[in-house]
Amino acid sequence: MTIYNYIALKNSKDIVKGKVDAQDLREAREAIRKLGFIPTKVYEEKSKEEEKALKNAGKGGKVHKLGLQDRIDFTSTLQILAQAGIPIIESLMFIENDAAKLKVREVAKELRRQIMAGATFADTVAKYPEQFGQVYIGLVKAGEDSGELEKTLQRLLELQTKEANIRGKVIGTLMYPMFVILLAIIIVLVMLMFVFPVFKEMFDGMGKELPWITATLMSAGVFLKTYWFFAPIIVVSIVGTATFIMRWQPSKRKVDEYVLKIPILSALIEYSNFANFIAVMQVAYDAGVPIIECLYLANMTLTNHTLKTKIETATLKVQQGQHLSIALRSTKVMPKMILFMIATGEQSGSLGDMLLQATSYIDKMLDGIIDTMTKMIEPIMLIVIGGIVLTLALALYLPLFNSYMTD
Repeated sequence: MTIYNYIALKNSKDIVKGKVDAQDLREAREAIRKLGFIPTKVYEEKSKEEEKALKNAGKGGKVHKLGLQDRIDFTSTLQILAQAGIPIIESLMFIENDAAKLKVREVAKELRRQIMAGATFADTVAKYPEQFGQVYIGLVKAGEDSGELEKTLQRLLELQTKEANIRGKVIGTLMYPMFVILLAIIIVLVMLMFVFPVFKEMFDGMGKELPWITATLMSAGVFLKTYWFFAPIIVVSIVGTATFIMRWQPSKRKVDEYVLKIPILSALIEYSNFANFIAVMQVAYDAGVPIIECLYLANMTLTNHTLKTKIETATLKVQQGQHLSIALRSTKVMPKMILFMIATGEQSGSLGDMLLQATSYIDKMLDGIIDTMTKMIEPIMLIVIGGIVLTLALALYLPLFNSYMTD
């Protein structure tokens, strides 16, 4: 028998702590439920010798942060080897020797060293949240506790591949307008710095007052040609300011709140956020993670602060005993079809299957939204480029037209 510590809810509101004896984690959770409590966290109690060994194992070298593709490669190799029946230490040794990237080899080496010192794979991964992320750590812990680490690695691989696909779709949609904007900025700078100054002497020789648009752009061109170093400073300042606004929490919260009010963009943000949210919920639920912990793990994937705050409120309501579908409906941000699927799953006892269907539904909706945005972006970019060309052309030719009209 093993001693498990637990944190649970009594009467859906009071937090209680205690210990139970059980053969495994599932039996421990059942024992806690028989006591009339709702378990929120259950973990194995370590002996002093084990804690000392884990502490010593944790004193390892620093490893580099893994990108999403690095985690996919690491998890894919680990899952294939685990499926072939190769022990975790030998699998990590294989990655350590044969992984393509140095940082992946370093992570595998450090994990193997700590596991050989007495730590579990889940406990070792938990020491590197920057490399793996809390969702990865939570699911590995659940998979190891349930004895289904191989299946959990497969679920993690599917989850990370899905995240990479969603990220690729969103970035691909935004790449075209960003490229066009950058190209437009370069064209305008070249025109102002090299073309407009050439026409300055000719316009001055006319002896007539220039139209305001020509005078403004001409002055800007002369200034930029004389103080050319201001051009990169201006561009860097604009990029730096935009980056600061998106990273500084007070301004980011305002931006996150505002973008949800823009029709098409709000749909893209909501569905891209909830695609990861529902996918993590489904994987965690199938791995045997309690629904409260599923929500906590899934909420970590949300990047929009407004959505994240509302889902956190719903999580508290579920923790107090409210049904998942009712709590999520109260946020008024979850798509209605997803709410219907979750409610159906709760009533029929097949929540995992309905969450899987919900992920497929969100994928289809996201593809449709991206197609719509792509079709809308092309004419908008044409209008923007046309407006820039028209402005520059008017600035150059208006003085000539005025000269012909007066002559």
